[in-house]
Amino acid sequence: MKNAVPLIERAIDWMQTAGHGLDLAIRLYITDVFFRSGLLKIGNWDGTLYLFSNEYRVPLLSPELAAWAGTFGELFFPPLLALGLAARFAALSLSAVNIMAVVAFWHVLGGNEAALMSHFYWGLLLLVTVCHGPGMLSLDYWIRRRWFAPLLR
Repeated sequence: MKNAVPLIERAIDWMQTAGHGLDLAIRLYITDVFFRSGLLKIGNWDGTLYLFSNEYRVPLLSPELAAWAGTFGELFFPPLLALGLAARFAALSLSAVNIMAVVAFWHVLGGNEAALMSHFYWGLLLLVTVCHGPGMLSLDYWIRRRWFAPLLR
């Protein structure tokens, strides 16, 4: 039994280290999903405006404002998330973009379980960063360690 304790401790250390890699992988995956969507929107702006005017039903916003806001969110927040800079804020902001996409396109997503589940899956992955933070492989971690840790001593 004594020999098992160091082995268990090493396994726990390895899993904690691997967890930081998993945090990064989640952030990079979500970044890819949202940033590509933003690039598609900005790459065909006339098509984007058409979709927001005729297909997407964003409550309380004009189609033009909704198109600009959605595209901005999909292009601005993913790089922050990838770098782990203001990562919780970026993940929360992308969660709002994700929720708005479901609300705006519910008349289609509600009947397409696979597409709806994709948004649910992305929401859960964003929730990991919102609740857990970006992990050690992030600028947030290094900034906090470099500038704020000395203040706490």
